[in-house]
Amino acid sequence: MTITQLKYVLAVAEHQNFTKAAEKTFVTQPTLSMQIQKLEDELEIQIFDRSKKPIELTGVGKKIVEQARNIVNESERMQDVVDQEKGFIGGTFKLGIIPTVMPTLLPMFLKNFSNRYPKVQLKIEELNTDEIITKINDGYLDAAVAATPLGHEKIKERVLYYEPFVGYIPESHRLFSKEKLEVNDLDIEDILLLEDGHCFRDGIINLCKASKNGGSEKFQLESGSFETLIKLADEGLGMTLLPYLHTLDISTSQSKNLKYFKEPSPAREVSLIYSKSELKMQIINALYDIISGVIRGAIAFQDVKIISPTKK
Repeated sequence: MTITQLKYVLAVAEHQNFTKAAEKTFVTQPTLSMQIQKLEDELEIQIFDRSKKPIELTGVGKKIVEQARNIVNESERMQDVVDQEKGFIGGTFKLGIIPTVMPTLLPMFLKNFSNRYPKVQLKIEELNTDEIITKINDGYLDAAVAATPLGHEKIKERVLYYEPFVGYIPESHRLFSKEKLEVNDLDIEDILLLEDGHCFRDGIINLCKASKNGGSEKFQLESGSFETLIKLADEGLGMTLLPYLHTLDISTSQSKNLKYFKEPSPAREVSLIYSKSELKMQIINALYDIISGVIRGAIAFQDVKIISPTKK
């Protein structure tokens, strides 16, 4: 039994396809298949049910994969020990970022990080929170940037910043004349929301449930992007709420529609999250320092009230 064989098993379990797994592990498909077959012969069990399309794990195969993941993670920890002893910050690092953070945060830190740590090869993927949690737990992500608190026992959360909610309210809306918004002003029935699956949407719903107008969940329109929500609001179809960093790119003509909340402002907590196994901590620490450093100059809000990103 070898670490390489276990990595091949994990690749097939992830992609449910021998050819795709071979491509991802940079070997030929016959080589990968042969090594997995040798492992199955040695253990005298079948890890995969090859008659199914896509390929599925057998009952014992699921247990083998769970153990293989632990072994591979521990083997990688040995390299971590060596890298940290040498002060080396480099290698491949897989980072997930939620869609409502990616467009604003990534341009702020990526170039700076790449220049500072040229030996780190960042592989960045846009994923929703549920996908991120699964991939961190399964070892397919090293870390992620997500809205917190999430409260998962196997995941550590390290707060990067607090980002206030900002109202985008067109002139035709009943709240346009208000200088400062209050949570009690909100009515879920005229707030344009992101599609289901976005934690920022869940944060807004949680915020409105805490107000006197939070009894109904009948939404007029839902969209996959803030840009679409802004356009719909401009057409008089309602108002929307934006994360503060997104408002920095609003055009001058649209900025008159931005309305801030009375303090303490409702806000989301954005954190760097990673497995409690703490692999690749030297890169995680480097990422944290770079991101928290650049964000410090962009968000100066202190008096905020954190709104949960999880469904209630």
